[in-house]
Amino acid sequence: MSRFRGVVAAGHPLTAGAGAEVLREGGNAVDAAIAAVLASFVCESPLTGLGAGGFMLVHSPSSNELIDFFCAAPGLDGAELGAELVGVPVHFDETTNQVFYVGAASCAVPGNPAGIEMAARRHGSAPLDELAAGAARLAREGVVVNAVQAYLFEILESILTRTPEGAALYAPGGRPLREGETFVYPDLGDALERFGAEGAEPFYRGEIASEIDAWIRGRGGVLGLLDLERYRPVEREPARVSFRGAEVLTNPPPSSGGILVAFALGLLERLGEGSDLGRVVAASEAANASRGEEFDAGLRSDGFAERFLAAERLDEVAEQIAAGGWIGGPGAPGEGPAGRLGSTTHISVLDAEGMCASVTCSNGACSGEIVPGTGVHLNNMLGEEDLNPGGFHRIPPGLRVPSMMSPTAVLRDGRVALALGSAGSNRIRSAILQTALRVIEDGMPADEAVRAPRIHSEDGTVQAEPGVDPEGLDRLEARGVPVVRWPHQNLYFGGCQAVVLDPSSGQVSGGGDPRRGGAVALA
Repeated sequence: MSRFRGVVAAGHPLTAGAGAEVLREGGNAVDAAIAAVLASFVCESPLTGLGAGGFMLVHSPSSNELIDFFCAAPGLDGAELGAELVGVPVHFDETTNQVFYVGAASCAVPGNPAGIEMAARRHGSAPLDELAAGAARLAREGVVVNAVQAYLFEILESILTRTPEGAALYAPGGRPLREGETFVYPDLGDALERFGAEGAEPFYRGEIASEIDAWIRGRGGVLGLLDLERYRPVEREPARVSFRGAEVLTNPPPSSGGILVAFALGLLERLGEGSDLGRVVAASEAANASRGEEFDAGLRSDGFAERFLAAERLDEVAEQIAAGGWIGGPGAPGEGPAGRLGSTTHISVLDAEGMCASVTCSNGACSGEIVPGTGVHLNNMLGEEDLNPGGFHRIPPGLRVPSMMSPTAVLRDGRVALALGSAGSNRIRSAILQTALRVIEDGMPADEAVRAPRIHSEDGTVQAEPGVDPEGLDRLEARGVPVVRWPHQNLYFGGCQAVVLDPSSGQVSGGGDPRRGGAVALA
């Protein structure tokens, strides 16, 4: 019987398979995560890529580290915008429409090449060129479009095809590629091969950086050479909270999502055994209510996570909930689904030595700006309303754009019991929270926990998938909480990828979210 080497959960079967292949060849969890991330640039385009940003949480038996390589605001050389954000309507279905803001003015400094290189240097064991080779081959040979990717190509058509470069890539026959057809991106194959050979240098200080500068500045954007030259990934200490005898590690400030997940878990810890529907809604709404101008400003101050998650503060809010507060939240009732699509993808990896890598990357909704000959499709983080609460183009140059992305790991006695993360913009928090509850409290294996029905509570309204406790939903409605019952599972509720190690049995399991085409590969 072959030796177990690890498990990978990701947003596409080929993404997960790329990571598992590295594990079979003797690579560690970070090696596998890097190979999977690079494969996702092809298989899960346009969710991520060389023009995107992200975070990687790494746990090893000797250390815990969060590598922040998310996008930064450009304009360090004082450049002024020469173009406006372009509003593009996206039609999710016949009744749900949303405007996304794209174009050169929406492009922030990408972080993926620099962050992946740092992870490989600090924690990897395999040569970068070997890790990139499989993804480069996929880009050149092509990937068969699956149902989830076909749906994304369809609903994002107005962004993906707004330029000739995008139309040639995503709609080569004059319409978006459909399920069963082949997506080919030769320029990305060349770029991945170059990344494997030279690392991040060409993308920040070399030829490709110059091409990005000329392309975006020529279209009125702010992103330029100085922004790229000065970009650096940052090593951070994970935010921490205790829950049911375990230690939860997640994304710290200046990102917001991780500490909001930790805040909700800290409240549920104090509300007694068992997190029923009412308690989950109350904790979620209390976390929502904690956001505001003071919260946004605090994210960039030293020690904010410790103050925000202080035991005294959690005790106080938990007492308010226990006294009947927060059920339904303080927000005005909504009428239906709200929030962004969340063009994000997550990968979770656990290896046989106990190392895990939990990595989330995002290209926003894409900018539509594909720099010819470089394989770089730039993000639209400066045009994402959720990430710019104070208004567009108000983040000072060089500072990170805020993010809800929350790669997370749960430790028991210093060993990984669960690693997870999600796509889904504001629903990232609720997807991670509920999946973690199913594993930690209910003892579910990863696949069952990921597939379990979810809710999302925001602005005083609870969105619920089929299968959520009907009596619990009735009780919420009896207390005046609007409830929207969805007829089926939907990618609105996130895309959570999780790996689990059962401490009692030693069994390992993985869960790929069916809402976004997730898959699991064992090595």
